[in-house]
This record gives sequence, structure tokens and C-alpha cells, in this order.
Amino acid sequence: MRFRAGYVSPCGGRAPYRATLAAVSANSCLNRCSANSNPIKEDGTLKINLCRAGGMLAVVFLATALAVAGEHGRDVFVLTSTNNPSGNDVVVFQFNTAGTPSLSLVDMLPTGGNGGASGNAGILQFTDNLGAVANYGSNSVSQLVRDDNIISVGRTIKLAPGCVNPDSVALTEGQFFGLIGGHLFVVGTNCAESHAWPSGHVDGGVVGLTDTSAGQIAVGSHWAAVTLKSGSVLQLPLTGGGALNGTSTTITLPSSANNTPLGEAFWGDILGFTPAHSADSFAIVDKYRNVFPIVGPTPPYPDNAPCWVTKGPGSAWYTGNSPGMAISIFFSDGQGGVFYKSVPLPGVPTDITVSPDGKWLAIIYTASGEGYVAVFSIDAYGDLSPTPVATSSSVGVAAFNGVAISQ
Repeated sequence: MRFRAGYVSPCGGRAPYRATLAAVSANSCLNRCSANSNPIKEDGTLKINLCRAGGMLAVVFLATALAVAGEHGRDVFVLTSTNNPSGNDVVVFQFNTAGTPSLSLVDMLPTGGNGGASGNAGILQFTDNLGAVANYGSNSVSQLVRDDNIISVGRTIKLAPGCVNPDSVALTEGQFFGLIGGHLFVVGTNCAESHAWPSGHVDGGVVGLTDTSAGQIAVGSHWAAVTLKSGSVLQLPLTGGGALNGTSTTITLPSSANNTPLGEAFWGDILGFTPAHSADSFAIVDKYRNVFPIVGPTPPYPDNAPCWVTKGPGSAWYTGNSPGMAISIFFSDGQGGVFYKSVPLPGVPTDITVSPDGKWLAIIYTASGEGYVAVFSIDAYGDLSPTPVATSSSVGVAAFNGVAISQ
């Protein structure tokens, strides 16, 4: 197994050989169909239709081959970042699920940019074979590329002109097995922006921010949201193509749930966020900006403060409770919810994520001046294992920032 930095693939990673053959077959057949000028119209029409049908079958085969090849024999990795102001690195751990689960350090990949973000979440994300990590001190985002069991740092994506200090990113998946691209969303000190993915060019309208306290950006089915630690949440509508449309609306928060919004995640068009220093330390918001506060663990801040959030399977939400040194679990429907329980941690959590298959939760935390990654199992009801099934060893990093799972 090898990991390397600096490898750039023009297509975001090498396609499996069978998939490549399918792509060539589909393109050549469709091209022949469009160029067919057989003067015998009856025979020609039949040939065109048969060729088009064959071309579409080849395209379907391509998508299937990509999916199968992506699932067969792939290792599971947990990624985080050092967020070092003098040089950001992506830290890659292999999560071995065979026998007794374990986390082992595989590599530390220089992004070529500088870190330095604080009070943020979601600085690193990964979907399918591509990921992104923000370089706060360099006004850039580094693309991460997975090719089978090789992860590398790809192209550098610059922010829109005048935008600085990115501290959170979000990714939306493309359509038709990734053949049609999605979007990269970035929020920083003074802008929220969307980029075509994986090309990286700015797409949609840039949203200017006068409040410099952005904590996280997240994206739902039809709208995006930005938490502002000063005490509000912004709704950012999307265009029909999935990019930001350039406008924003402030969501009015009740006084019981407006103190220090930090983490957020979407469940379709339902936003869950953490007004961490409020008694109602979790809340959900629908696309019509209706807010439903939920009482969190007691006693509230400063003893407990669910700060960071990720969406679990079913109606489960998991939050990183920093002062409580725990994972606090909530369940909700679309109009309210309830705090379930807290699962203790051996340190202070700083970000949290759930695996694409919904079976694992990874959380980063600090203890005794060192950063760690822990993985919990998730059962069929959304409950967590009482203790981590695997914990990383110290790798000499004081604190990690951002966490994602690649399967």
C-alpha cells in the first residue's frame, strides 16, 4: 500500500480498466451514431436506433463498473488535518475492521498550504473518490484524490477574488455515479462560495459576509447554511444546478437557542445545529426557517455544550460535547426531538463524522496535549458502542482539525 502527495489525475483518479473500456465503447458508438449518414434510410434508421441503445447500455455498464470497482477490496481510512499554521498536513489512518478493529497511521500528506483555523468544524470532507481540506492561512482548498487504496493531494483550488481564510468546506455528490459533477462549498472570514466539482472553478454567486465568525458551512437538498458564532444562522439558497445563488437570509433564532451556534449537518432539507452555550443546545430548522429547539444534556453550559454535529442513520444525530468530554446523542423528526444520552470520551472533542455506510462514527479529541482519533460502532438503532472500538496512538500533533471517513 502506498500513499503519495502531489499526484494529479486529470479525471480525479485512474478509472478501472473495465470502466475505461466501457467509456471508450460508449463514446465511439455514440459518435458513430451521430455521424451515420446511410442513404438507405430504412436500414440506416434501424442501425442508428440499435447503436444508440448499445451506447446507452455501455454507459450503464461504465457506471456499474465504477461502482463495483470502487467497493471491491477497498480499505477504510479516517482522515484529519494538522491545521498547522506553518504547513498543513492531511493525516491518514487505516481503520482495520477485521478481528479486533484498529487504527494505524499510514501517512501525513503535505497540502502545500498553511492551517491556522479555530472555532470551526468541517474543514475536511470526503465523498466517493474525492475530498477537500481548507488551508486557512493560504486562502486555498486542497483537493484529495483516492485511487483504489492510494490517497494523494491533488490540485490547489483558490478562493474567489477577495475571499480569505477558509475554515469549513462541504461537498455535494455528482449524479449518475459521479459522471456529472457536484459542488464544493467553502466559507471563510468574509465569503461563502461554491465551486464546480471536481474542476474547482467558482460556480454560482459569492455571498459576502459582514460577520467574520463563521463556524461551519453545510449543504442540504435545496439550501445551504452557515453558522455564525456571534449568534445566528444564515440560509443560503441554491440554484437549480446546485450552486449558491449569491443571496442569504438570517434565520431568526429563539432566545433559548441562539448562544454560539457552532456545528451543523443536514438531513435532506432539515438542518440540525448546535447553539452550544444555550440551554436548548440542539435545534432543527426546516427550509421555511421554522426553528425547533431541543433541550440538551444537563446541567447546560459550561458543564455541557454540544458543539459539533453529524447526522447518523435514521433519526439519530451525534454531537461532540466539548466541556462534557462526551458524544451527546439526539433523535428527531422534522418538527422536534429529544436528547437521548451521552457517551464519555477520554478527552475534549473537536469534530465528528459518520461513515458513508452509517456503521461507524469517528471523532477527534485532545487529551494531555495530544490529538487522537477514536472510532465507535453504530448499531441498527443508532446507538453507539459504550467505548471506542479503536483509538489512534499519539502521532505528535497537539490537536487535529476536521475528520472524514473514506470507504
